[in-house]
Amino acid sequence: MLHRLHLENILFLDIETVPEFETYKELSPIKQKLFTDKTQYQRKDEYTAEEFYDRAGIWAEFGKIVCISVGYFNFKGNERTFRTTSFFGEEVDLLKRFKLLVEDYFSQPQHLICGHNAKEFDFPYIARRMLIHGISLPEQLQLFGKKPWEIPHLDTLELWKFGDYKHYTSLKLLTELFNIPSPKDDIDGSQVRDVFYNEKDIDRIVTYCEKDVIAVAQLVLKLRQEDLLEDHELISV
Repeated sequence: MLHRLHLENILFLDIETVPEFETYKELSPIKQKLFTDKTQYQRKDEYTAEEFYDRAGIWAEFGKIVCISVGYFNFKGNERTFRTTSFFGEEVDLLKRFKLLVEDYFSQPQHLICGHNAKEFDFPYIARRMLIHGISLPEQLQLFGKKPWEIPHLDTLELWKFGDYKHYTSLKLLTELFNIPSPKDDIDGSQVRDVFYNEKDIDRIVTYCEKDVIAVAQLVLKLRQEDLLEDHELISV
């Protein structure tokens, strides 16, 4: 099935998220209580809610998206390229610009959106943040009433599971297994919050996010048993 897909019909993506506010104290009293309740199971007695707030970015209810990077294949004759671009800035603005891209270029029945662990994290996170901001969802994120085979989502983690729902494999491990250049050569997801709030270096986050997108595309090529992209085939726009 994977070999039958036309690569140019796939929009690869990755998102980077951080806590909605820099500190726990900036939350309203109600939000503080709700965050405390939400994280009780994970924290147990090891951390206070305030100490745990650095991790708030993993929940769409308490975090925000600071970067969405996308990539797509382009074929001209025997030449192929993989183009990446990123949306960053104010969250409501980057979500609107991402939505326009999807609706303008990747909204037909043959189109798919693809990420690693994206069905569990990226896709629902984007949808939830859009709704929080009052942005209507593009068709590619509308799941209600659709049969499983009608959902236009592709997840490399799911492809690697081969039906084993107990199995989780990180993108970093898969890139190591398949000799794909690692996207984690500078920072990893656990450091994005500090880079955003302390270093205020969004460019570093964008670079990291785009490397993840490229790694997911490379993984799909490997799963199709095709040649990896080379540096001259990668274009950032």
